[in-house]
Amino acid sequence: MTGNTESTLVICGHGMVSQRLLEALCRGRVRPFTRIIVFNGEASAAYNRIQLSLLLAGETNEASLALQQDEWFRNSGIEVCNGEPVVTINREDQTVTTGSGRVQPYTHLVLATGSRPAKPGLPGADLPGVMTFRDLEDTRTLIESAGRHRRAVVVGGGFLGLEAAEGLRQRGMAVTLLHRSGHLLNRQLDRIGGQLLQQHMEERGVNIRTGTAPKALLGRSMVRAVQLDDETLVSTDLVLFATGITPATELARTAGLECDRGILVDGQLSTSDPAISALGECCQRGNTTFGLVEPGYQQAEVLAGVLNGNTPDAEYRPVDTPTRLKISGVPIFSCGQISPDGDTESVVWQDHEQNHYCRLLIRNQRLTGAVLLGDTRDGPWYSQRIQQQDDISRYRDFIAFGKNYCEAAA
Repeated sequence: MTGNTESTLVICGHGMVSQRLLEALCRGRVRPFTRIIVFNGEASAAYNRIQLSLLLAGETNEASLALQQDEWFRNSGIEVCNGEPVVTINREDQTVTTGSGRVQPYTHLVLATGSRPAKPGLPGADLPGVMTFRDLEDTRTLIESAGRHRRAVVVGGGFLGLEAAEGLRQRGMAVTLLHRSGHLLNRQLDRIGGQLLQQHMEERGVNIRTGTAPKALLGRSMVRAVQLDDETLVSTDLVLFATGITPATELARTAGLECDRGILVDGQLSTSDPAISALGECCQRGNTTFGLVEPGYQQAEVLAGVLNGNTPDAEYRPVDTPTRLKISGVPIFSCGQISPDGDTESVVWQDHEQNHYCRLLIRNQRLTGAVLLGDTRDGPWYSQRIQQQDDISRYRDFIAFGKNYCEAAA
């Protein structure tokens, strides 16, 4: 796509992925559009959502979350309209209408509407004090609530729920975490890894119950207790749900774009309307939707190349993205297969004194998965072996000791 004298790019949503798209477009030698307008439903321009857990824990401040300053947008000729969500798309006229009634024509439209928290339809879920943890406004509400209350229940043992539990604990709350699966981070860690992480968090003061789920939320003027599926009652002053996300497809569906779980896109991030693209957590490529920022960054680079004409044939292909994070001070890395099956061999190494744990999965002298806790420095090297499917037979006996041992043995 090449620029012309009246070309306008409109972007719906201003999160980390759409900001990466803007930066990639601005790096190009040729600006493909004479105007770039971003409509943002949030009151703040793009910020580092990953660091919201640090803000909740009191380890950083709001100013440090900003991805760019206002000056950058002015110098780049980008109009950002905060607190101005797009509410309808007219594909025939190629216009969008915002919540304030502004009608804006577009040459090309990018949907970066993200996702919304999945909130189970439990009795009492609409009571005051029932919250989610996805954006800056959620975080402000949690901080304010933590200053007034002393007990919290967090539902969900994925990384977002664990980060929320740790942040509320650091704010002085007594926290109970509920997780339906038998161990924490069950999509990223094997059973032993999850149990080691649970032990660490319990030592820091978080009460964790696995293999259980809420049945109902109880209270009158606000939530006061959680009834579990075994009929146990847990008293609380707030309940935070961190039970996954759902792609925000409502705008696209209303406009008649093809959607499944997410907005369907091809390899160039084009929707069923060639004048509209989608990327990030709102989109779906094949059977894959996206909940991490790294795939969104990759999509942004591909889409920028397509839009500015530098790499018009570029194509995004979903790949297995490693998980690398720190929970309650414990570094965690996982990639590929996380639990053994009948065709794989496990290599396990554990240092009880340092609280380090490593499980590697091997099939036919190829590494198929890696789970690391405590010491994750060799995680990227293991990930590369998994992606490239290297023959590891030359250093198979040293594989658990990491990159340096293996390269010396080879």
